[in-house]
Amino acid sequence: MAQIDKPTDHFNTKLYTGNGSTNNITGVGFKPDWVWLKHRNNPTAFNHREYDSVRGATKNLNPNGADAESTSSTELTSFDSDGFTLGSGIAANQNTINHVSWNWLAGGAASSNTDGSITSQVSANTTSGFSIVTWTGTGSAGTVGTGLNAVPKFIITKKRNNVGNWNCYHASLGNTKYIYLNSANASATSSARWNDTDPTSSVISLGTDDNLTGNGDDIIAYCFAEKKGFSKIGKYRGNSSSDGVFVYLGFKPAMVIVKSDASENWEIFDNKRSNPFNAVDGVLFPNLPNAEETSNNICDFLSNGIKFRHSDGRHNSSAHDTLYIAFAENPLVGTNNIPATAR
Repeated sequence: MAQIDKPTDHFNTKLYTGNGSTNNITGVGFKPDWVWLKHRNNPTAFNHREYDSVRGATKNLNPNGADAESTSSTELTSFDSDGFTLGSGIAANQNTINHVSWNWLAGGAASSNTDGSITSQVSANTTSGFSIVTWTGTGSAGTVGTGLNAVPKFIITKKRNNVGNWNCYHASLGNTKYIYLNSANASATSSARWNDTDPTSSVISLGTDDNLTGNGDDIIAYCFAEKKGFSKIGKYRGNSSSDGVFVYLGFKPAMVIVKSDASENWEIFDNKRSNPFNAVDGVLFPNLPNAEETSNNICDFLSNGIKFRHSDGRHNSSAHDTLYIAFAENPLVGTNNIPATAR
């Protein structure tokens, strides 16, 4: 498997300050296909916002809610060559408020994919193992193509045109379980989600759950395969100690998403919101609209993984496995033989 030496060509975190007017956000490093935005420091809670190039600019979904897709001409109005443009909407661009954007590169304009029994529209980045997939539900179990040419280990799905939870597949849970992105709940078992079938390098399997195959419903999925030097998807068991566990990733992390397989909130850490040195202390919660939490030193971002420094069950429980999805800042050692360093 070829190694990605420059992960920031495919994923990058960009911080910005809202201005309450037209705001051209640059410095992402590429034209993003998926942008996830969040207020950081406003004590008034605002929902997470996410946009992608397949559904089109101005079309928002809220990761922490079950709402249907909404359209707003005052939030993200375009995907640009080095970032994106925002309108005056306070959810994405409130004046003087700090915001974070997490940005992924897919494959630009979507194309039709007939690998599955249900035709899908796919924008795929086979180098980084990320694709955006949309389809229309048939009311029956089936398969949809991902365009990845690699087996996805993490999949986020959402019904667009109706209220419905964000159903997630995580390879560490297996094909009989699912977990909600917009909930603190532990995973649950159901053959109606993934039809008790693992994804392949070409398709994902869908059961009969209305959130995935509702007749006539428009569905979106974000699919992630592991790629050397760029992404790692797995689980670990914590130790409930302030001298927490070390999780080997094989790279210096840029972003880590974790979820205990218990009734605990999801968490996001990244390399931009915290101070430039360890420990990382900036936490946002994908299932909650809350402002950023900065009261605890959670973990260290090392050259080859994560070392937890906090006993909280959200990320370091000895009683439950914790799921993780991680993206790289730098590979441990690039093909130029230059090693990564800790923060």
